[in-house]
Amino acid sequence: MKPHLRTSAEGVDYRDLNGNGVMDPYEDPRLSPAERTEDLLGRLSTEEKVGLMFQTVIEIGPDGELLETPGAISKSPTSEVVLSKHLNHFNVHAMRTARDGARWNNNLQRLAEQTPHGIPVTISTDPRHAFVENTGVAFSAGPFSQWPEPMGLAAIDDIDLIRRFADTARQEYLAVGIRAALHPQIDLPTEARWGRQAQTFGYDADRVSEITAAYLQGFQGDELGPQSVSCTTKHFPGGGPQLDGEDAHFPYGREQVYPGGRFEEHLKPFVEAISRGTAGIMPYYGMPVGLVRNGEPIAEVGFGYSRQIITDLLREELGYDGVVVTDWELVNDNHVGDQVLPARAWGVEHLSPIERMRMLLDAGVDQFGGEECVELLQELVASGEVSAERLDASVRRILLVKFRLGLFDDPFVDEDEAERIVGAAAFREQGFRAQAESVTVLENREGTLPLFAGPRPRVYAEGLHEGALQDRADAVSRPEDADLAIVRIGAPFDARDDLFLERWFHQGSLEFPPGLVVRLKRIAEQCPLVLVVNLDRPGILTPFVPFAAALAVDFGSSDEAVLAALSGRIRPRGTLPVEIPRSMDAVRRSRTDVPGDTPDPLYPLRTGLTLP
Repeated sequence: MKPHLRTSAEGVDYRDLNGNGVMDPYEDPRLSPAERTEDLLGRLSTEEKVGLMFQTVIEIGPDGELLETPGAISKSPTSEVVLSKHLNHFNVHAMRTARDGARWNNNLQRLAEQTPHGIPVTISTDPRHAFVENTGVAFSAGPFSQWPEPMGLAAIDDIDLIRRFADTARQEYLAVGIRAALHPQIDLPTEARWGRQAQTFGYDADRVSEITAAYLQGFQGDELGPQSVSCTTKHFPGGGPQLDGEDAHFPYGREQVYPGGRFEEHLKPFVEAISRGTAGIMPYYGMPVGLVRNGEPIAEVGFGYSRQIITDLLREELGYDGVVVTDWELVNDNHVGDQVLPARAWGVEHLSPIERMRMLLDAGVDQFGGEECVELLQELVASGEVSAERLDASVRRILLVKFRLGLFDDPFVDEDEAERIVGAAAFREQGFRAQAESVTVLENREGTLPLFAGPRPRVYAEGLHEGALQDRADAVSRPEDADLAIVRIGAPFDARDDLFLERWFHQGSLEFPPGLVVRLKRIAEQCPLVLVVNLDRPGILTPFVPFAAALAVDFGSSDEAVLAALSGRIRPRGTLPVEIPRSMDAVRRSRTDVPGDTPDPLYPLRTGLTLP
């Protein structure tokens, strides 16, 4: 029997969350989420309401235990943030096994039962079903089934497949207690240098809108319920038009610009998300510069700070009444070890943390991402600068999502079921097939592809793990001894490591180093070269075209999936969801907010060859 489980005088099973022996309305599973929300709202202390308005990172302890010390990223022991600060929304990072995740969820929910009203915890996550490992963006799959990055799903361009992926991810999340997805990321990556486009679905606004609808359907269903994972769609009103492609996590990337006047196009997928009932929306860090909408200049402050964007546009014009959660750390600087990342208070850097918080609330946000500074909000309420009514408006939205998800009735999961569901063979097979199908073939000269159709070849390989070719070819150590060369490389970027998180972001030039081009050309002079490039950004492939016998790109695929595609065992059907520019000069000449604006692209949108 789970703790606090009782049967009322009317014969109704319920969780006695406040331990008073009575089935209070918020504990009554027969009432609607709205009715239960209103009852609980009237019972909460200011401290409990304040705690609901923060979402931060806590980490899993060894073997799924609670971590009672600060972690690698998390700032405080778990018991402190749950019992003393009354937080109950947490973003989970590393998860070693499904059993660890499930056990941790259950331990965390039991801890939450000790709070005055037993409010259950909502566990959230950034994307974790693909390949990118970046603490500020996404996590590689680990125990979960592994699929291509969202850009790879967009390359396949199959709406039903995207819905199936989202449903699979939903099942795996549910199994370990994750009830909130901090995705989809539906920004249009119109600046080719931007470092966050692997998690987008390309820049065709109409197609991204259709993908958004399918994605939300797979995670949330027709409406939010006990079998749903709530989605926070990001980054409103579109994070793609970053000046020079620099990311707004960092001070040098704070500006978003619209030289082509295409603000409304970037907004379009969010209109679809709102119509499909996304539970949450996250504004981006970016600060619009020179943006005028309906004849009114938009304030040059980060989108989360902008009342014009959050209240006037999102709330009033678009009619959104769900939860608005800020991106991480808009209030305080983030100190990790000996590195620091300034608060993303773009345009309001001069304000104090408490002044920033007040401005965010005035803009219309409900929840502070990556923060646990409850004392600042308590001070604003105590001083009368934030009214009880303003507090209640946000808390009502936040509680309603918890009730609709069924967390108050049963937040626990089965550890054995978690191991059975997460990474199940059928899910892994679907993910592997999608990895292979998303491979996009751009050049295939003289029938180089499909590979391995004839006698067992001698192959020189780079970028493949040892043993990847053992069932298909004989490995040789020199190109001159090979019948064929297969080389996998990543898209280029400028290595940076001054600010916290910076080294994980691929930013800067899209040009490959000349030494690499020369070396690959020499390989191609010895034997036919099959070049596969992982495109987390659209690198300038122009130098390789004259000498590559075959050229393909992937958006998150294992070596085995790439070889399955290039051999034709699983036919690749990827087409480019963004264009590949011909040169960096073309990138610099393009308008930041305009899709497909580089002159004379090397490979236009939706380029992709089929294999014979």
